[in-house]
Amino acid sequence: MRYTASAKLFSASIALFAFGTPALALDGNDLVNKLNAALNFQDGTGIVAGSITVDGSDVTLTDSRFEAGNGQGSVPLGTIELEGVKEDAGAYTIETVSFENIDITQEKTAFTAADLSISDMRIPASSAGDTTDAVLFYGEATVGAIEVKLDGKSVASIGSAKMTSEASDDKKSMTFDVKVADIKGDLSTVEDVEARKTIDDLGINQIDGNISMTGSWDLTSGTLATEEYAFDFANIGRLNMAFSLSGYTLDFLRSVQEAAKKAEASANDEQAQQAAGLAMLGLIQQLSFDSAEIRFDDAGITTKALDVVAKKQGTTGDQLAQMIKAMAPMMLAQYNMPELQKALSEALNTYLDKPGSFTISAKPENSVPVPTIMGAAMAAPNTIPQVLGVTVTAND
Repeated sequence: MRYTASAKLFSASIALFAFGTPALALDGNDLVNKLNAALNFQDGTGIVAGSITVDGSDVTLTDSRFEAGNGQGSVPLGTIELEGVKEDAGAYTIETVSFENIDITQEKTAFTAADLSISDMRIPASSAGDTTDAVLFYGEATVGAIEVKLDGKSVASIGSAKMTSEASDDKKSMTFDVKVADIKGDLSTVEDVEARKTIDDLGINQIDGNISMTGSWDLTSGTLATEEYAFDFANIGRLNMAFSLSGYTLDFLRSVQEAAKKAEASANDEQAQQAAGLAMLGLIQQLSFDSAEIRFDDAGITTKALDVVAKKQGTTGDQLAQMIKAMAPMMLAQYNMPELQKALSEALNTYLDKPGSFTISAKPENSVPVPTIMGAAMAAPNTIPQVLGVTVTAND
């Protein structure tokens, strides 16, 4: 009975001690070190804090700055607030990261950025592994208004930027989406005389548009794809680039980063640089080409550009278009690509008659290893269109 009573008393004491003792405090220095490691910073480059304060699950970096390393200077970041921080087996999850507004002035140039924040951030314990747990990950990053002023006059600005990403349930793949809205630029500040005249002739003294990108990354196969990477500007047009390649695995990425570190460490050693270049070339050969497409949808710039160039040559835009249509087949004939020559000439004729869209696509039936492409380029460059499945269309 005495033994039982003592055991119960001992167990109760342990329980009271466990519940009454605060959890181990977060290690702010470890968090910052692992953040810089995940960003693959080196040689003194990274985020540095004047002081780090931990208050429960919140971490504050005061007088922080981004050091460029190698004496290249730093950018002040002020106070960075990390809220809802949790540590799990060396990794950190953070509910929100908030930054102070940026206001930097150097001589005649001023740069400002407001409302910078990141949410649902995860800092890996290490880069080992083959899932999204091995990379720096965040659910959403936003920036408010960004502006660049020269002599007090706004020359470029962005209304807002938002980047989101989402990992699959098995953490083997992820999707990402980027939106940069209300991009504006004042071209009237361009000082070069010839460039200034060309801008005036084109009648585009202000640019106004958006940038968007969507894509995915399968970490197992290494398939990295962008379905959309578009630059859409008023009175100019929309340029969209899409591509897909495979072999871009985490192992490949780590090897590239390691090769880059060695190259940077031996920047003054010519032989080491050559060796690093060969190593990088060998790594690239692990990739395969899946597809690519470049499409331009005209919004008035083609006709204006033809008129500007024609004026310099003493002719008209229509006459210049006819000259291009006549000369294109002869210029393309020297490359001995008859099928591509025919398709490109026909598409060019259609586009110049009535500028609408112009698309160049490369979609082979199966993925093509980079070494195969390189071999074809050296031995028989005229076979590249067939190897990659290149097609050209207009106004479709």
